[in-house]
Amino acid sequence: MVGLRFSEYRPDDSGQTTFDKLLKLFMQLLVYTNGDAAEALSWMNQLDKQYGLTTNEYGMGDFIDDLKAKGYLQENPSEAGTFTLTARSEKTIRQQALEEIFGKLRKKSPGGHQTSYTGLGEEATADQRPYQFGDALDNVLMTESIRNAQVNHGIGEFTLTENDLEVAETEFKTLTSTVLMIDISHSMILYGEDRITPAKNVAMALAELITTRYPKDKLDILVFGNDAWAIEIKDLPYLQVGPYHTNTVAGLELAMDLLRRRKTHNKQIFMITDGKPTCLKENGRYYKNSFGLDRKIVNRTLDLAAQCRRLKIPITTFMIARDPYLQRFVKEFTETNNGRAFYSSLDGLGEYIFEDYIRNRRRRVR
Repeated sequence: MVGLRFSEYRPDDSGQTTFDKLLKLFMQLLVYTNGDAAEALSWMNQLDKQYGLTTNEYGMGDFIDDLKAKGYLQENPSEAGTFTLTARSEKTIRQQALEEIFGKLRKKSPGGHQTSYTGLGEEATADQRPYQFGDALDNVLMTESIRNAQVNHGIGEFTLTENDLEVAETEFKTLTSTVLMIDISHSMILYGEDRITPAKNVAMALAELITTRYPKDKLDILVFGNDAWAIEIKDLPYLQVGPYHTNTVAGLELAMDLLRRRKTHNKQIFMITDGKPTCLKENGRYYKNSFGLDRKIVNRTLDLAAQCRRLKIPITTFMIARDPYLQRFVKEFTETNNGRAFYSSLDGLGEYIFEDYIRNRRRRVR
């Protein structure tokens, strides 16, 4: 029996420089600090003192100088001595969120969003078929079509008709318009649990996935508290919870309005929330009730769920709370819409959303 051999531990840095390691940590901290670079750097200084992140050759000052030199930070012109994030930093945060969530997915290829149906599309296959009215001329196979003409009409006098044309079969790709709704009510940070940061990470990762891998898909992002409003992808790192109630009705109304403008056949709503609807706006005034499930608010919410169902807009609710009475509401809401609901932990939120998004794109457009 050989037994065990012990040797000196040498951590595998995978060829990363000190700057690369610090940059990864800095980008993660920016999500927690809502894009506040000064606060993130302050946290890094504290971590450096406690865990020795830097070396004698490369200190935190060098890291800050490199951040500015490489275009991750820029001086704030309105306040001397402070920094603001650049577009490069915002994109890096999204890329890192995408890599982190995709790394947790099961080992399977998400594919290229093809359906199992053939038709007018973009990806040529090995199959061939006769020409049909409406086929793109780019898909006509000239060699095969000329051969058909010679077989059908002889070689004495060349004649090419529509019946001789042959085209390459293509795979049909679905295009999807998605609205991602993020609850920013105060309950998203209550009871010592940070629920808004995982929601932001998922939104940034999903935005990066769509814009880089499926650029023809459309993604709109909105937040809802007392009211609802659309935000841009670049705003996600700076998103914060406010002293708001939960106006799910306003969020759904805005989501439906955004999807109404999209021309794609496949439309869907993803909603990340941790609580019940507690607010309505009527005639310019807020009607609020944080205790229990107010039937007036609930019924209006269910009405919109039914309206989405008639418009063939499924709503997938990602519920990050475990209260039984809240889950009963989500079940009723889901049944009314004929949608889906996931009762997810914060760790599994990204996995659920990515798998559901990719699966939904494979539906056949009718």
